[in-house]
Amino acid sequence: MSNAMYNKMWHQTQEALNSLLDKESQKMTEPQKNRVFFFQMLATFYIKYVQIFRNLETVYDKMVHPQKRTLIRTVLDGVMGRILELKNEMVELELTEFHYFDDILQDLKLAPQQLDIPIPKYFLKEKVEVIKEREKILAQILAESGLATKDLKYSAKSMPIEEAVKLIQIAERARQGRLRALFMKQIYLQEYRAKLSKALGEKVTDTKAAALCIQKIWRGFHQYKRTEKEREEEMIFLGMDPPPFFNQVSTTVIKAERVDRLREEIQTKHEANYKAALVTIKDNLKLTEGPDIRESLQEQIRHWFIECRNLTGTFPDFPDVEEGGSALIFSNKTPQQVIDDIIAKQEEDERGKKKKGEKGKTPKKAKKEKERKLMKEKKEKSKEEEEEWKMSPSVFFQTMEEGNNIYKDMWMNKDESWNFPQDYDPELVKEEKWKELESELRVQVDELMRQELKNLKLAVNREREFPGKPGKKKDKKGKKGKKGKKDKDLTADRTIESLYRELVEEGLLIQALKVNLSDYIGEYSYLGTTLRQVSIEPMPSLLDVRQLITLYGILPLGSAAVHAKAPLVKSLLLVGPPGVGKKMLVHAICTETGANLFNLSSRNIAGKYPGKSGLQMMLHVVFKVARELQPSVVWIEDTEKTFYKKVPHAEKMNEPKRLKKQLPKILKLLKPDDRILIVGTTQRPFDAEIQSFCKVYQKIILVPRPDYASRYVLWKQIIQRHGGILSKTLNVSCLAKITDGFTQGHIVEVVKDVLTDRRIRQQTYKPLTAAEFTEAITGMSPVYKEEEESFKSWYAKTPLGKKRALALTGDTTEKAKDKGKKKE
Repeated sequence: MSNAMYNKMWHQTQEALNSLLDKESQKMTEPQKNRVFFFQMLATFYIKYVQIFRNLETVYDKMVHPQKRTLIRTVLDGVMGRILELKNEMVELELTEFHYFDDILQDLKLAPQQLDIPIPKYFLKEKVEVIKEREKILAQILAESGLATKDLKYSAKSMPIEEAVKLIQIAERARQGRLRALFMKQIYLQEYRAKLSKALGEKVTDTKAAALCIQKIWRGFHQYKRTEKEREEEMIFLGMDPPPFFNQVSTTVIKAERVDRLREEIQTKHEANYKAALVTIKDNLKLTEGPDIRESLQEQIRHWFIECRNLTGTFPDFPDVEEGGSALIFSNKTPQQVIDDIIAKQEEDERGKKKKGEKGKTPKKAKKEKERKLMKEKKEKSKEEEEEWKMSPSVFFQTMEEGNNIYKDMWMNKDESWNFPQDYDPELVKEEKWKELESELRVQVDELMRQELKNLKLAVNREREFPGKPGKKKDKKGKKGKKGKKDKDLTADRTIESLYRELVEEGLLIQALKVNLSDYIGEYSYLGTTLRQVSIEPMPSLLDVRQLITLYGILPLGSAAVHAKAPLVKSLLLVGPPGVGKKMLVHAICTETGANLFNLSSRNIAGKYPGKSGLQMMLHVVFKVARELQPSVVWIEDTEKTFYKKVPHAEKMNEPKRLKKQLPKILKLLKPDDRILIVGTTQRPFDAEIQSFCKVYQKIILVPRPDYASRYVLWKQIIQRHGGILSKTLNVSCLAKITDGFTQGHIVEVVKDVLTDRRIRQQTYKPLTAAEFTEAITGMSPVYKEEEESFKSWYAKTPLGKKRALALTGDTTEKAKDKGKKKE
C-alpha cells in the first residue's frame, strides 16, 4: 500500500471515530433501565473502538509523515485507554472477566478474528536500542557469574583415547558389515533373475494379450490420477484444503517485507529532519520576529495598565508567575475584551456585596426547610439511579475529542499535492514554534513590566509597595511538612547498575524467553452467548485468555499515557492445570513490552537475603530497579505456596510464606506512574487461604485446557512448526478428538518425541499417521473433568465469582416471578 492509501485509511478511520464520539456523548447522559440493553450498548461501543484501534495502529505503523504520526499517536493512546475503560465497565456489569459477542458480531457483519486486539508495534520499535543494550549487559553478567544457560545437546564430554578408538572400531566394522550384506543381496538377486529368465524363456507369449494388459493397467492408473487431481482441485476451491505452496513464502510477501524496511528507514529519516527543523525554525524566528513579539507584548500590557487606571482609578495587580503572568489576562483576547472583563468584574463585586447583606437577613427556619427538601430530592434521585444504568465518565474521551478537533482543523481538507514524499510541513512547525517563542518571551517581558508597574505606582500614585503574601508561602512550607515521612532509600549510595548486577547474580532478575503472544495458539468460542442464554457458563477459550492478557498486561505496560489514566491493574493471577501455558504467557508479556522479568517465587528466594532486614532489603532493591527500568514484571511462580493454609513439613525450611505480609504493602505503594505488574501463576489454588490470596491479586484469570477447536489448530500448527508435513494419511481431526483433556504442553512434548530428525527425513516416502502420535501420548495423564470442575468451584469462591453467582440467582428468581404473573 502507498502513502495515499494509508492517508485514505486514516481519513476513513477519523470519520468513524467522529461519528462514534458523537453517539457516545449522547448515550453517556441517557440512562438505561434494562441491563441486557445496557450491556449490548457497551459491547457495541467496545467492538467499534476495537475496529478503530486496529486501523489506527496500522496507519501509525505505516505512515511516514512525522506531524501526522504525533497526532495519530495521541488518538491511538486515547482509543486504547477507552477500550480498557469499556472492558472494566462490562466486567462490573456482568461480573465476569469473559464476554461473548456472537450476536452483536453477526449484526455488525464482523468475523471473530476482527475482535482480536493487536499489540502496537511502537512498544518495541521506540526502544529497540535500549532493549538490545540491556540484553547484552544481562548476557555479559550471566557469562561472568557462570549462570548462562548452556546448550546440553552439543556439550562435549572428555573421553579416554582407548574408549574413543573402540567406538570408532565398532562403527567402522558395522559400516563394513552393512556394505557386505548389501553386496551379497545384489548377488543373490542377480542369480534369482537368471533362474527366472531360464524358466520363462521356453514359453511363447501372445504379444496382443501383453499389449492389452499394459493398456488396461496404464489407463486405469491414468484415470485414477486424473480423478485424484480433480478431487484435490474441488477441495481447494471449496476451501477444505490449502492450495499448493501454501506454506511457502511468496514473492509478494518478500516484496512487502522489503517495502516495510524501506518505510521504516524513511520514517526515521523524516523524524530526524522534523526534530532538526524544530530547533532551526525556532532559532530563525527568534532572530527575525523575536524583537517584534517583545515590543507588541510590552505595548499590550502598557495599554492594559492605562485602561485599568482610567476605569478603576488605580493600577492593577500583576498576576504571579505561578498563576500564568500576563497570559492569564490576554489568553486569546483583544485589548477591548480585556477592558470589558474589568468592567464586568466591578459589577459582579457590587452585586456580591448586596447579596451578602440580603443573606444575613434570611431566617434559620427557611434554611432548615431548604435542607430537608434537598435531602428528599437526593434520596429520590438515589432510588432512581439504583434502577438505572449509566455509562461512567471517561478520562480518555477529552483526549480523543481534542485529537479529532485538531484533525478537522488541520488535516481534514488540507491540500498536500506539494508534499509527495510526506516530509514535515514547515508552516505548521512555524505556527507551533511561534506560540512557544511567545510564551518564553512573555515570561521575560512580564518581569520587566512588573518592575515598570512598581515604578509607575511610586511615581504616579505614590503608593507604598507592600511585600508579597508571606502567608501563602508559609502554608506551602507547612504542607510540605505534613506530607509525612518518605520511605528511606536503603541503597542511596549505590548505582542502579550495581543493584541490577546484584539481582542478576542472585537469580532474582532473569532473562525472559523470546515468546510472542501470537505463539499462544487457540480458537475462538463460537457458542458463548448461546450457552449463557440457556444459563450454562461456558469455559473460556484460549483466545479469550490471550485477549485478557493483552488488555490487562501488555497494553498498560506498553504505554505510559494509558497506564497513568486507565483503570489500574497492579496484579494478575493465572490459574490452571499444568501445561496450559501460564509460564509462556508471563514471558510473552515481557517479550511484547520489552519488560524486565523479576522472579520472586518462594523456591527462588529460599535462602537469599535471610531475616526481616534481608527481606526488606531484597524487596527494596527489586522494586527500585523495577521502577527505574520500567516496564517491569514481577513473577511469583507457584504463588499458592506464599499463602499456604498449612505449610507442608518438607517445605518449612524454605519459608514459603515470607512474602505474605509484604505483598499487600507493596501493592499500596505502587502508583499509576509505576509500570510494574505483579503476576502470579498457580496449579493448586485450593491450597491457599482464599481471602488473603484474592486481596493481593486484583484480576484472576482461569486458564482452561484446550477445547476441540483449539486442539485441532494446535495439532496442525505445532506439527508444521516442528518440520512435519500434513498429508491425507494424517487425520488431524481424529487426533483432536482422541486427545480430549490433554493440554498444550502434552501436545508439544508428543510432537517433539515423534518428529525426530530421522523421522522428518523419512516423510517423503513414509508420511505421518495419527497412530504414531497416539502411541506416544498413551503414557501421559490428561486433565480430567473432575480436576477442571475443582478449578471452576474454586473460582466460584473468589469475590467476582461470588458476585456472579448471586447475580445469576437473582435473575432466575425474577424470571420465575414473571412466569408466575403471566400464568395468573
